Amino acid sequence: MPTEQPMEFQPRPLVGVSASRVTENAHPFHRCSEKYLQCVVDPAGCTPIILPALGDPALVDTYVDRMDGILLTGGAANVEPHNYDGTPSVDGTKHDSYRDATMLPLIRRCVERGVPVLGLCLGLQEMNVAFGGSLHQRVFDLTDKFDHRMRRDVDDHDRRYRPAHNIRIVPGGLLQGIIGQKEVLVNSLHAQSINRPGDGVRIEAVAPDGIVEAVSIESARGFALGLQWHPEWPRPIEAHNRKIFEAFGDACRAYAAQRQAAERLAAE
Repeated sequence: MPTEQPMEFQPRPLVGVSASRVTENAHPFHRCSEKYLQCVVDPAGCTPIILPALGDPALVDTYVDRMDGILLTGGAANVEPHNYDGTPSVDGTKHDSYRDATMLPLIRRCVERGVPVLGLCLGLQEMNVAFGGSLHQRVFDLTDKFDHRMRRDVDDHDRRYRPAHNIRIVPGGLLQGIIGQKEVLVNSLHAQSINRPGDGVRIEAVAPDGIVEAVSIESARGFALGLQWHPEWPRPIEAHNRKIFEAFGDACRAYAAQRQAAERLAAE
């Protein structure tokens, strides 16, 4: 009888997760909340690798070459306005120039190469700026918009992430294809948002006040989706948010298989 061949081991795809650079007692640290790492493991089914924001352009191609996907996290800092010809920020606004110098070119290279990209909150804003778009720096100052910031009047962490408003999903887009719904309820924890969409930045969903809640990149060779809300928290992750991470994980697996096949072919 023919012997059964052992199944080939398929390692989980590697997903680079963006870190933020913060300084404490004169020492810089590169930090990433565990909630982002958890969602890469489950529901995405991949292996997370924290990418330090060193601001070194030489690292960008290395990240692109080694990763099967990129998750752009939220963060306390905002994209520096000079990156989109914006007016100077008001005093006290937090910025992370090292993250800007790392993630903005990384996003462009990933989209060019077809590496899957999922941007969350600040990550969506970075995606827009990377392709020439601009941002509203203080949504809460706009008279025709909601105050989308995280609630500071409650102590319970999960309550801060509670659903805040519905979003309307654009028919026929990437997001609707994943979720399969016209509207869903999302949380809201951001002070900035998209003002002018960048080149090829396609609006996938909007809030009732018109704030852009999701985008995709038309020129992307692979998965490229940005969300203004935080789908990674609270856990357990809600059904429509799980679908997004699962779709991202599927895209990362497909890209990993494609990359590995190309490497085997080159080695022959």
